[in-house]
Amino acid sequence: MSRYKTLAAAALVAMMAAGVARAEGTDPVVAKVGDQEIRQSELDLAITSLDPQLQRMPDEQKRAAALSAVIDVKLLIKDAEKEGLQNDAMFKQRVAFLTERELHNAFFKKHVVDAVTKEEVKARYDKEIAAIPAQEEVKARHILVKSEDEAKAIIKELDAGKSFVELAKAKSTDPNKDDGGDLGYFTKGRMVPEFETAAFALEKGTYTKTPVKTQFGFHVILVEDKRPQAPPALDQVEQQVRQLVMRDKYLALLDAAKKAIAVDISDPALKKAYDEAGKAREAQ
Repeated sequence: MSRYKTLAAAALVAMMAAGVARAEGTDPVVAKVGDQEIRQSELDLAITSLDPQLQRMPDEQKRAAALSAVIDVKLLIKDAEKEGLQNDAMFKQRVAFLTERELHNAFFKKHVVDAVTKEEVKARYDKEIAAIPAQEEVKARHILVKSEDEAKAIIKELDAGKSFVELAKAKSTDPNKDDGGDLGYFTKGRMVPEFETAAFALEKGTYTKTPVKTQFGFHVILVEDKRPQAPPALDQVEQQVRQLVMRDKYLALLDAAKKAIAVDISDPALKKAYDEAGKAREAQ
C-alpha cells in the first residue's frame, strides 16, 4: 500500500483517538502545518503505518519519518480539497473500503486479540501436547573412521574394556571427537537412515558389534540413554499456541456472522475459488 493510502487508513481512526486524548489532556501538539495541528496521537498512528523496512529504524528516526509523512499529507491536503478531490466517486469508494476494514480490525482486536486469556492458551497447549504421538529419543556417541577394518579394530578394543570416550578422542575423524563423539539426544528422522536404524536398535548402554556404513564412512555407535521425548514447555511455544486460539476465535465469529448474513457470489469461478479457499482454511 502506498504511503498516501496507509495514512488515509490511519486518519479514519485519528480523529476519534485524538478527541479522547485531548479530553484527557495527554495529546500534545508536536508540529503545525499552517493552521493544521499535528498531535502526538496522529504521529503515533503514522508510526504504526510506516513501511516494514522503516519499522526497524531507531525510535527517533521512525518518529522523524512518520512526522515527515504526515507533514507531506497536510501540505497538499488543502489544495486537494480546493480541487474537490474529496467528492470524487473513486475516492469516496476507497475511503468507504478503508473505513470498513479498520472497523473490522478494531472488532478483531477487541473480540480476538484482546479476548484471549491465559487459561485458553494453557488449555489449547494441553490439547496440542496430548495429540502429539509419543516419540522415543536416544542419547548416543559415535566414532567415525574411514575404513571397515579400522572400525572393527575399535570394536575389539571396546570389547577389551577400553573407554569409548577416550577411543573417540584418539581415533574418530568427526569434528565432535573432542567431546568424545557425543551427539546428544535425537529422535528418528534426524540422522542418515543407516545410522538411525542402528542407533535405535541398540539397548541402553550397548554399542554396535559390527561397523555401520554411511556416506560419511564407518561408525561405531554407543547408546547411553533412551527416553520419551519431552514436549516443548509452554513458554517456548506460547505465541504459536496463542495464534491457534486467535484463529479459532476468529473463525467462530465468521461462522456466526455467515449464519446471520447471506453471502452471494454471482461470478461462478470466483465463488468456486472462494469456497475452496474457505475449505482449505477450515482444514488447517
